[in-house]
Amino acid sequence: MADDPGGAPSGLQPPASNLKATPLFLSVLLIAACGLIYELVAGTLSSYLLGDSVLQFSTVIGVYLSAMGLGSWLSKYVHRNLARRFVEIELAVALVGGTSAPILFLAFARTHTFRPLLYGEVIAVGTLVGLEIPILMRILKDQVRFKDLVAHVLTLDYIGALFASLLFPLLLMPKLGLVRTSLLFGLLNGIVGLWGTWLLRTQIGETFWLRLKGVMVCALLLFGVFEAKRFTLAVEEEVFADEIVYAKESPYQRIVLTRGRGSFQLFLNGNLQFSSADEYRYHEALVHPALAARPRARRVLVCGGGDGLAVREVLKHPEVREVVLVDLDPEMTSMARHQPLLRQLNGGALDDPRVKVVNADAFVWLTEEQSEPFDVALVDFPDPNSFALGKLYTTRFYKLLKGRLKADGIIAVQSTSPLMARQSYWCVATTLEASGFKVRPYHLAVPSFGVWGYMLASPGDFEVPAHTLPGLRHLTDEAMMAMFAFPADMSRVPAEVNRLDNQVLVQAYTREWKRWS
Repeated sequence: MADDPGGAPSGLQPPASNLKATPLFLSVLLIAACGLIYELVAGTLSSYLLGDSVLQFSTVIGVYLSAMGLGSWLSKYVHRNLARRFVEIELAVALVGGTSAPILFLAFARTHTFRPLLYGEVIAVGTLVGLEIPILMRILKDQVRFKDLVAHVLTLDYIGALFASLLFPLLLMPKLGLVRTSLLFGLLNGIVGLWGTWLLRTQIGETFWLRLKGVMVCALLLFGVFEAKRFTLAVEEEVFADEIVYAKESPYQRIVLTRGRGSFQLFLNGNLQFSSADEYRYHEALVHPALAARPRARRVLVCGGGDGLAVREVLKHPEVREVVLVDLDPEMTSMARHQPLLRQLNGGALDDPRVKVVNADAFVWLTEEQSEPFDVALVDFPDPNSFALGKLYTTRFYKLLKGRLKADGIIAVQSTSPLMARQSYWCVATTLEASGFKVRPYHLAVPSFGVWGYMLASPGDFEVPAHTLPGLRHLTDEAMMAMFAFPADMSRVPAEVNRLDNQVLVQAYTREWKRWS
């Protein structure tokens, strides 16, 4: 049997030049973590800006994995100077992946080419990441037995991916945000590349210019990390027409408060939630018909509505003894309590002793909650523009809600626009009926949104309320009765039932609102 130049029989290389192989194996862990972070950033950013998180994550993951396959295939054409090529690829990944979030935010604000740039970035990063591991394995093949090499590299690759997948939602998103996370992991990639110039210096040869490139890439990304907040606010100033007075990235959404002439606005993931100029119309219509239909209501549930504005309206009814607000995002309810503009608008409603705030997924909370049933429930979720929100408009959710109501309890559900998204609106009605509710649809005009729709529903028969509280800003007895009359262009159309396993409402909503964008 012939010996190799190192003195070991071919096929039986020494288990490792551990002095060199171990640090390179550690770089595999870091490379895997960085690669997955770039993928998660792209998927999250596209779902924030484009909606429909299932579609965005599915396409981003699919394109990214395909690009990794392309990179792995291309690696066979890299024949010379493997160590130098590895470091150059690391620096390229650092630069392209690290700057991906700021570039995409800028593209969304200033151009109409966001989608091509998004998938171009994903393909570029995926291809470069696909090149990294095969080239690194070829660098290590003379130091580690093949079976050990494959086992170590793949194990560390998967551990790095697990590490990143846990770190991203639990720490990076809530603490750093998308832009800073992208830049920080680009910097980490750049440091791995620089580190490689020392680990592989005997194979690289002359390293001065390569190290200079690495230092420049790391310096650029480090500068970006420190300037990320200022950059994000500058881009958002271009996206939003008015001055930004508050911006916060929570694990669930991007919260932005803007102020213009005489009013301020709340945006979640770029979507307008209310304007202080006319929100009273929306919230009076959501709250008071339900409480007028159950005039002796003592216990009220509010699902969503973390801004405290629906709770403000509920508290105008002196007979109400307890309000339970269930909102997913603690950043939202904290802002409602502490941000001066919003606290003034909601009248400090969330600090009223009658109000209990629960930060939880309403779907899960209803499944687990076993307390006394409610007289009235108000459902104030954002529109069903994603499957995560669509589940809150399904038969399963409405049946859970029904189980938490008294026998004569009543609910009011915000249900998008019966004019702009007619089939979506009537899909909510059909779904409520399939869940065992009697339904009375109604609507009104909110200048910031146009014609907006709601559902009043109860497990038993009930009459359309004829009277409301005196002294409201918009609603009068006559105005409330008028809300239940529909003109021909908003009258009922056939619609499917929205269930967890079909989510037809999300599909209809996306299709209908796309016509107006």
